[in-house]
Amino acid sequence: MARFVITGTGTDIGKTVFAAGLCGLTGSDYWKPVQSGLAGNVPNRAIHSAGPDAAQAGSDRAEVERLSGAATHPEAVLLREPLSPHRAAELDGVAIDPVALTPPPAARLVIEGAGGVMVPLTRQVLFADLFARWQIPVVLVCATGLGTISHSLTAIESLRARGVPLHGLAFVGDANDDNIATIAQIGQVRVLGRLPRLDRLDRPLLVAAMAAAFRPEDFT
Repeated sequence: MARFVITGTGTDIGKTVFAAGLCGLTGSDYWKPVQSGLAGNVPNRAIHSAGPDAAQAGSDRAEVERLSGAATHPEAVLLREPLSPHRAAELDGVAIDPVALTPPPAARLVIEGAGGVMVPLTRQVLFADLFARWQIPVVLVCATGLGTISHSLTAIESLRARGVPLHGLAFVGDANDDNIATIAQIGQVRVLGRLPRLDRLDRPLLVAAMAAAFRPEDFT
């Protein structure tokens, strides 16, 4: 089974685009357990359990479908406010049960977390703790520019401290060979590739960029 968790060093790093690209590159399904920030698109404040069959407008699931055409699985929880899941859930009156967040049984699966490694799922459980429970290899998505060395090494240490299997690093952004090499050397983790910023975000360009930057055999 080729199953990977996609997490990042922070918010708006490029996790969803990379996740979509990886789904297209490897023919994997996609699942995001918790999606926040859907104000105006989620009726009755929140949707629990299996979620709707169709992807909600504005969701990362809908974006992955657009960019990859991959099969996607409904979110476990949809939340309205564009906040960390623990706070968005509180405002929606939702109790998130981390134990109930079980990945779907797809043989090839890309799972996307919310925000960065240390984002709170609840006030007791971080996403890094959830990844430790799953024991599914993690791909850490990192920026390439100023600040990425500290952010990336902090995320790497946080994952390793919890015994999370770290599959490798995927960089998103402009070329910066020294930053990338420094993180790989100090963090003692392999670099899987770098996805450049795209002039236009559509499926053909993403497919071509992923094929040029990453090897499918690194995700088997």
